[in-house]
Parts: sequence; C-alpha cells; structure tokens
Amino acid sequence: MLTHPQFDPIAISLGPIELHWYGLMYFIGFLSFIYFGKKQLRNQTWSLIDEKMLDDMFFFGALGVILGGRLGYVFFYQPGYYLNHPAEIFAFWQGGMSFHGGFLGVLIGMMMIARKYQIRWLVLTDFIAPLVPLGLGFGRIGNFINQELWGRPTEASWGIIFPAVDNVIRHPSQIYQSFFEGLVLFLILWFYAKKKRDVGKISALFLIFYGLFRFLIEYTREPDGHLGLLYLDFSMGQWLSFPMLILGIFMYFKSSTINNND
Repeated sequence: MLTHPQFDPIAISLGPIELHWYGLMYFIGFLSFIYFGKKQLRNQTWSLIDEKMLDDMFFFGALGVILGGRLGYVFFYQPGYYLNHPAEIFAFWQGGMSFHGGFLGVLIGMMMIARKYQIRWLVLTDFIAPLVPLGLGFGRIGNFINQELWGRPTEASWGIIFPAVDNVIRHPSQIYQSFFEGLVLFLILWFYAKKKRDVGKISALFLIFYGLFRFLIEYTREPDGHLGLLYLDFSMGQWLSFPMLILGIFMYFKSSTINNND
C-alpha cells in the first residue's frame, strides 16, 4: 500500500507570484509541442508546413485547448450548474477542463489555419497528432500531484491512498493515463509519422489509440460524482471516447481509398 506524498500544489513561489503544478505541466506540454514540432519540420514529409504555420498552430492550438477544454467541461459534465451560474463559465481558476472539449477546440483552430493557408485540414491534424500526447501526459501528472481525477478502489499492490479524498486504496488512474495516453501514444505516432503516410492516417491512429486507451482506463477511474455511471454502465469519458475509436478505424481504412482516388 502506498500513500500519496501530498505535494504542495504550488510549484514555484516568487513573492506574490505563484505557479501551480497544474499550470506548470500545461506550460511544459506546450513547450514539448514546439520542440518536437520543430524537429518534425526537418522531415521532408512535411514540406508543405513551415515555422510560421507551426507558430500559428501553437497559438490556435493553445487557445483551443484552454477555451474548448473549459467549454467542454461546462457542456459535457455540468451543463445544469453553469446554466444557473453563467458568470462562472470562464472561472478557470476554479478548475474543470475536458480533454474532449479541448480536442474539439484544437480541431476548430486547425480549420482556421487550413483556410488561411489554403492547405488540407487533415494535413495539419496529421502534423500535430504526434505533438499532442506528451502534453496530455504532463497534464495527467498535474492531476496526480493535485490528487484529482482519482481512481476506483482496488486491492492491487500498487494502489495508492489519496489522503485528500479518503483512506481507500485506489488505482493511480492519472498515472495510467499519463503513461498510455501520453508516452505510449506519443511513441506510436512519432515513429509512425517518420515515413510518408496517406493523408488522414496519422490522425486516424491518434483517434484509435486515444479512444481505446481512454475507454479502457476509465474502468479504473472513479466516475464523476455528480454523473456516476451512465447508460450501459459507461462513464461520460467512455461515451465521449468510443466515437473517437470508431471514427478513427473508419478514417484509417477510408483514407487509403480517398488518397488513391486523388
């Protein structure tokens, strides 16, 4: 049995300025996007994309993550509450972000860039797909440090007690997500993208593996208290991830047909 070390949520304090671990993890995630994006530009496969476009993708992607993540949480997880408290919708400091909302926000941002540069939307999503997972992984580490989004009770020897929650031994589901949705997904996409692929295939793999990993790991994650388990005993995270898996499989096999007909 392990016990959460109960980190101080403030990572750095300089006088009145305080940087929280969760914010620091987001910052590191954004830095990883830029670092690996520039490395990826050296691959001639991405000759249609330059550093100016990468800067735009970073800006609109970050905006999409923040605004989409917040609005996704509002509409997917607590629409009733925020309907009655609209002034709190953009109270980011209170917490509450949704991956699926941030994902949709990023897609909208890429649509805007595709229109600006007259480039295929899926070319952009293929480019950024390998750059996203590490940011997701760092974000989950932030969740673990903050003792939030904890796991379901378990008898596994690696179970952890989160003192801020209760004295129950629980799955460290944040670590599972950081490893599979972060590191493993990054490695899959990074090495797959090193060779030229049919347009849409890299994006499809992101959908497939993120949807699969998230769907399975949700079985170890405590459902949101105000929602519980929904239809078929699936969590909201599973209901939002399952369509990603199905769409990804469809896109993966359909992309070959589309590209061969170009």
